[in-house]
Amino acid sequence: MLKIALILHAVIATSLMGMAVIAVLAVDMHAGWREIALAAVAGFVLAIPVSWFVAGRIRKLQGGDS
Repeated sequence: MLKIALILHAVIATSLMGMAVIAVLAVDMHAGWREIALAAVAGFVLAIPVSWFVAGRIRKLQGGDS
């Protein structure tokens, strides 16, 4: 399950990081690099449990235990 979670993390983290950065820019158009970097880091960290959950659901749907 770790392999699929790592693959999913690449896609999910990119999406969440992008959404977070866009949200920061939409709220404060004069946001500095710190706010943008924090939003990107938050998206990256949030993607870890989301990726693990999605990988578990995929594994469960496939009926595999490996």
